[in-house]
Amino acid sequence: MGNPLIPENSLAMEQLTRYAQQAKEKDHRSNMVASIYQSSQQICKKSVVYEDRSKLQRTEKLDKVFTSPIWGFPIMLGILSVIFYITIAGANVPSGLIAQGFGWAEGYLTAFFQAMHAPEWLHGILVLGLFRGTGWVISVMLPPMAIFFPVFALLENYGYLPRVAFNMDRLFKRAGAHGKQSLTMAMGFGCNAAAIMSTRIIESPRERMMAILTNNFVPCNGRWPTLILLASLFMATGFTGSAKTFVTALVVVGTVLFGIVVTLFVSWALSKTALRGVPTHYTLELPPYRKPKFVDTIVRATLDKSLFVLKRAIIVAAPAAVLTWVLANIYIGDTSILMHFVQFLDPFAKSLGLDGYILAAFIIGLPANEIVVPVLLMAYLSTGSLIEIEDATRLKQIFLDHHWTWLTALNMMLFSLLHFPCGTTLVNIYTETKNAKWTFLAFAIPTVIAIGVTFTVAQVVKAFNLI
Repeated sequence: MGNPLIPENSLAMEQLTRYAQQAKEKDHRSNMVASIYQSSQQICKKSVVYEDRSKLQRTEKLDKVFTSPIWGFPIMLGILSVIFYITIAGANVPSGLIAQGFGWAEGYLTAFFQAMHAPEWLHGILVLGLFRGTGWVISVMLPPMAIFFPVFALLENYGYLPRVAFNMDRLFKRAGAHGKQSLTMAMGFGCNAAAIMSTRIIESPRERMMAILTNNFVPCNGRWPTLILLASLFMATGFTGSAKTFVTALVVVGTVLFGIVVTLFVSWALSKTALRGVPTHYTLELPPYRKPKFVDTIVRATLDKSLFVLKRAIIVAAPAAVLTWVLANIYIGDTSILMHFVQFLDPFAKSLGLDGYILAAFIIGLPANEIVVPVLLMAYLSTGSLIEIEDATRLKQIFLDHHWTWLTALNMMLFSLLHFPCGTTLVNIYTETKNAKWTFLAFAIPTVIAIGVTFTVAQVVKAFNLI
């Protein structure tokens, strides 16, 4: 018998409370969602008439594959690999043609400055700095974006991206984040700056901030050239033709997977510290699969996304190109300011498996990731202006002449993946958060992680004499 001093309804309430405390939150959620789904299904059967049930059956059959716990993630990785392969293979030729066009125009601009008897410093700043740096950004960024964004938009129109969010929801929920973060993370593959704006789809301020602080861990369009170049030169050696492109794509996909792992880990750490809280439920309606409108989607994705992002990148990158030229051409004693900076950074960079030139290139490349490699080559060759080396063999030899190993290439890829956001992204973070503290954390967190990862890799490799 129960305690006679406690009413029976109070005993029932105590038992119910005890059961609620012992039950797992995910059990409640699963039971509630299952009950709602079953009730909705019964209502639909009684009230909805389907003119063509084959479309519904096709969607259900595809969902059994695309959202399968077994096949869902392998299919996601396969599609991502195909997208990267198409982007890498398709962007090479147009990037080269655009670069040649800027080189042709630069020749005429140089002739014009010579005819006007303009001073060399003016020609250096405007042509070798501003024009050439802007040309690099356009030739490197535009072709990949013109391929990646439309292909991604076609997947969205087809109805596949909501399935990606459905698959990733379980991982992000375990990390204390929101399932929609997977969509903003996917947008970061094109541009982290645009992805920051896309975090508006997350209703919870806590989870939106988490998505903002971790979005930088997926490589944006500006970091692809560095990752692809180093993967091709040092990780895909011994392969040629399509096989080399395929291996390069696999290495890039592996880099992306590592970035996703870091995203989940940092999200979990933030959910336990600065952004503590209970994850909000994510109810996602999976739309039916439909044939995408190819022409409209491609045009809209190219104009609305590619050109918009390119415009913002140029605005930020152009001053950086001018600054690079100035630093490389102003001397203190017999050494340029750029070389003084390199020598100052070199001891610390060596502990990360890099060198002072690489670290200086990343710092100067803060406004735009696209200029990191050109700045690095400029410093290595002491040309005083941004340069482009089209011959891969010669390019690799330049790196080897400066004592590069596979560890240098690997750690530069890791640092490129994990390091601080570009200037455009930081501007967007401040615009969206209106808070200097969160903007600083968005800069500091990835920087500390990049230093920690590269330092650990370098010290482990050196300790076991693997180079």
